[in-house]
Amino acid sequence: MTLASPLAAIALVCVVSVFLKGVITKRRKLPLPPGPRPLPIIGNALSIPTRRIAQVYREMSVKYGDLVYLESFGQPLLVIGTHETALDLLEKRSAKYADKVHSTMASLAGWDWVLPIMPYGPWWRRSRKAFHEFFNPGAIVQYRPIQLECSQRILRRLIRDPQHFPEHIRHCIGSGIMRITYGIDIEKETTPYMDIAAETMATFAAVFVPGKYLVETFPILRFLPSWLPGARFKREGKEWTQIVRRLRDTPWNATVAAMVRSAHPSFVVAAHTEQRDGTAPPSIITSMLERTSGLEGQALAEETTIAKDTASAAYAGTAGVVLTIYPDIQKRAQADLDAVVGPHRLPNFDDQPSLPYIAAIIRECIRWRIVVPLGIMHHSMEDDEYRGYHIPKGTLVIPNAWAMTRDTRHYPDPEEFKPERYLKDGKLNPEVLDPGDFGFGYGRRSVQ
Repeated sequence: MTLASPLAAIALVCVVSVFLKGVITKRRKLPLPPGPRPLPIIGNALSIPTRRIAQVYREMSVKYGDLVYLESFGQPLLVIGTHETALDLLEKRSAKYADKVHSTMASLAGWDWVLPIMPYGPWWRRSRKAFHEFFNPGAIVQYRPIQLECSQRILRRLIRDPQHFPEHIRHCIGSGIMRITYGIDIEKETTPYMDIAAETMATFAAVFVPGKYLVETFPILRFLPSWLPGARFKREGKEWTQIVRRLRDTPWNATVAAMVRSAHPSFVVAAHTEQRDGTAPPSIITSMLERTSGLEGQALAEETTIAKDTASAAYAGTAGVVLTIYPDIQKRAQADLDAVVGPHRLPNFDDQPSLPYIAAIIRECIRWRIVVPLGIMHHSMEDDEYRGYHIPKGTLVIPNAWAMTRDTRHYPDPEEFKPERYLKDGKLNPEVLDPGDFGFGYGRRSVQ
């Protein structure tokens, strides 16, 4: 049998599947949501952006409405452009949209362990429970001492070297996460941990581009040999898997190895040694590993895997943060700090209720340059009807957080940086939409 035979068979299966799906879709009674006119076979594959993705989808929302429907080779895609519609579908009907994003490319690239694409079921519930236990608003209060220490460190670094402000910000966030999660204290600006996080986030951004990879629509393509022309995705997946594995394993192994060396105590060390002296600094991994005491075999392996994945998810959040403060805004913020804190101490978390303008700046930073322009993707588990439209089972649903940050109903002059938009009579105005309400996802796929 020649190579052409299996390739022809694969091509035939792909074409037939698209045709049959189109026939079934035409039998529905309700119309699909509006969107660009599809072409035969390929649908809207040519309309799906691979650059400026969130911005292009917002332009579609302006043209077609807050629900934009597209198809790529039979794979339905629904882009949500407003917070209200996202709440209706992803919060109020979360049971219908809680399924994972069936990403073949994510599996090939080693990303199939993260919560947003993990299959909904017992393992997902256990993993989400573990993640939420240590990252809910009540739990993170215990990490404030580490946050305050990191803020003092960044101030010292800025005094010594103000020219490298972005690097200091990244180090502050990254080192804080490493301390909290693994008990690893990072002193240097450049470390393997920072490099691994940056490199891994680059692979994440490349993999999760809706419509970029044909293998998402036709999973059978994953069986193509990597050397075949057009199978570059296989080569990329193999390379990225190694990078993602380093994210999960490197800091974990370093922390566990400290047990043997006793060079730098952490909560992971304490957990594995049953916290004999009680002097290790707190970390998430320790609290999780304490539960593995007495477990053996499969049960031990499962709990260890959940702990490792939870830690990796936190560690992966060390993406660069860019904050530009206009001079007039900076002066007002400084005046508020001087009035509340005074010149003889640094602010702490107890001052937060007395600093509404600072809180407004934080909200505006989240909105103005939202870190994740496209929210966590969802997958419809069954057919649904919404506002007279038919949403097919298996639809990839994307809340466009960027479009929400530019919604002029909530944020007039959205391109302007205006912290005062959140204030009324010197207090935070609850009538103005908090960007945090949509910046961290919706429903059961939310990271809150």
